[in-house]
Amino acid sequence: MLSPFAPLAAGPDTLRPREDPSVAQRILRSAGSPTGSWLSTEAFPGWLEERRRAHRFEVERIPFAELDGWSFQEGTGNLVHRSGRFFSVEGLRVSTGEGPVRAWDQPIIKQPEVGILGILAKEFDGVLHFLMQAKMEPGNRELLQLSPTVQATRSNYTQVHRGAGVKYIEYFTRPEDGRVLADVLQSEHGSWFLHKSNRNMIVEAVGPVPLHEDFCWLTLGQLAELLHQDNVVNMDARTVLACAPYPDQVDGALHTDTELLSWFTAERARHDVTAERIPLADVAGWKRDAWAIEHEEGRHFDVVAVDVQAGNREVTGWTQPLFEPRGLGVTAFLTRRFAGVTHVLAHARTEGGFLDTVELGPTVQYTPANYAHLTGEDRPLFLDQVLAAEPGRIRYQAVHSEEGGRFLNAESRYLLVETDEDRAPREAPPGYHWVTPGQLTSLVRHGHYVNVQARTLLACLYASGARTT
Repeated sequence: MLSPFAPLAAGPDTLRPREDPSVAQRILRSAGSPTGSWLSTEAFPGWLEERRRAHRFEVERIPFAELDGWSFQEGTGNLVHRSGRFFSVEGLRVSTGEGPVRAWDQPIIKQPEVGILGILAKEFDGVLHFLMQAKMEPGNRELLQLSPTVQATRSNYTQVHRGAGVKYIEYFTRPEDGRVLADVLQSEHGSWFLHKSNRNMIVEAVGPVPLHEDFCWLTLGQLAELLHQDNVVNMDARTVLACAPYPDQVDGALHTDTELLSWFTAERARHDVTAERIPLADVAGWKRDAWAIEHEEGRHFDVVAVDVQAGNREVTGWTQPLFEPRGLGVTAFLTRRFAGVTHVLAHARTEGGFLDTVELGPTVQYTPANYAHLTGEDRPLFLDQVLAAEPGRIRYQAVHSEEGGRFLNAESRYLLVETDEDRAPREAPPGYHWVTPGQLTSLVRHGHYVNVQARTLLACLYASGARTT
């Protein structure tokens, strides 16, 4: 009997390889290029400062009553925009089957539209370069950071705000005009967004690309150097960089890909998480005054309002709400070598805003101040090991901001910390699994498998490799 998968007869169709190995090799070549053809890494700080001086940037806290176009909806108390677009702040009631706190209420950002996070690539002198933007975001402590070529919600690029058009958006709304190197829907912060996804894209341009003044071409090797600096490369750039098709240069892993997927599927199946939208007015354990919505015990985050002036944005002035976390976060992968191969300890993490209950997160992803009152087994696993890590075990560390368009002064200390059998055994505890960076890269090609914090650390893992080779 003829197999349904066997070729029949030669026909007019031309079949192509399912994967082009040259793309991964070009990515690797760019990662190994610490100098660029357009702007040297040494000259980059001066260029960024020049762009900072070229525009007016101001962010001022205001009371909710001074928000223009935003109001607390009668009845629900939800914080909404008069256009019905952009986003809203609503309530979420979450229950989960494990952990010291198994049920809670919280404010949550509801932003159903899918945005585009896109980086344009082009080859110069035989090396892929990536078009990065010096972009102001109101929530960043360092207001101007390096962002993707395009970082826009659907409301932005369809000009609901009636502002200027988004530069280079046509390369991503018509990607067939170029060469797609990566294209995947990825989640955002599941603790603060409800079911939020963005389209993460890398598109190689065909033909000449006009260069606007707030943009620069950099190699992956240059971006790796910048990822070692605090608050330079923004979150949206980091998540797209994590989607780059790096080649897996290691043949083996502690667990096969099938074993990893089976474990992850079992984790998704065993977690009983419910997340129900409720009116913001009904959220228990939170209080509101003229300036903020805050937790009654002073933990987690506040909801605040700001007035923004930004000379190089599509709209140069606006007001909006932001979420402001209480304290610096700590986000880390524990790392070990098995048979000479680097592995990281991933955590099957539940967050109320996830679309699929569980995504792979870092070993540690916490704001320590929120857990200071807990002791013994109630303390988050591995948190104290990371907090007490000796300098000799820290393989990477930098402070990076989270999404500055929705969060104010949201920063985490990102780390890669080497561990050993006594501190993190080969047989990982329930909910944890040893994976290679290559396995994570494979999973990132699919949506809602690897959370945004783990994607940042994956970008930092590759940055550390590029820096030391």
